[in-house]
Amino acid sequence: MERLIPTPTSALDVRGVGRRFGIRWALRGVTFDVHGGEAVGLLGPNGSGKSTVLRILGTLLAPSAGSASINGLDVVRDAGAVRAQVGYLAHTPGLYDDLTARENLRFACDMLGLSHAAAEDSLSRVGLARAAGDRVRTFSAGMQRRLALARLTLLRPRVLLLDEPYSNLDSDGVALVNGIVADVVRSGGAALVVLHELAPAAGLLDRTLTLVEGRIAMPGAEATAPDRMPSSTGTR
Repeated sequence: MERLIPTPTSALDVRGVGRRFGIRWALRGVTFDVHGGEAVGLLGPNGSGKSTVLRILGTLLAPSAGSASINGLDVVRDAGAVRAQVGYLAHTPGLYDDLTARENLRFACDMLGLSHAAAEDSLSRVGLARAAGDRVRTFSAGMQRRLALARLTLLRPRVLLLDEPYSNLDSDGVALVNGIVADVVRSGGAALVVLHELAPAAGLLDRTLTLVEGRIAMPGAEATAPDRMPSSTGTR
């Protein structure tokens, strides 16, 4: 896959980020960056803080300490501008079960100020055009994941934050995710992908980061992603 050479400017810049829930620190001094033109995997055992990192970068949580920015925009002070650049895919799809697939995306278009034509384009891209009029409650988990991906691509995000994007997807769905990530990275954007196993992302990631007990393990020494994760790593 042809890619732009990463630039010195960080698309994601995380500096000493900590996050506390009550008296428990879920993240402790997390520091890393992701450059434009990079896809980076975020690995780690259950409870290591991977999803918390994504939620902070996606402006859903404020850090208790440190700072983070997306393309130079602070995730706290410039939260609205950050959201306009970020495509965030949560571990759960977050769809409206009583609406159809088309209605879910049209509602998202209305919130984003987009034409409803964008909804039809996204449904076609993820292979749900024939199911556009079906209620989401009738969808399989994989179909719901595809619809969440369709919603993600409506704004053509510059930065992707993906939490276990391959969950419940078949081989065609895996290829769909990889194609979405590749398109963003090839255009100079960036992706941070939380993974349970590396096999679906083989050939996609430039390097990996590992979180252990809320800290980045061996910062600055991340190697190119291997074909699979060590058996000790978990899902979230």
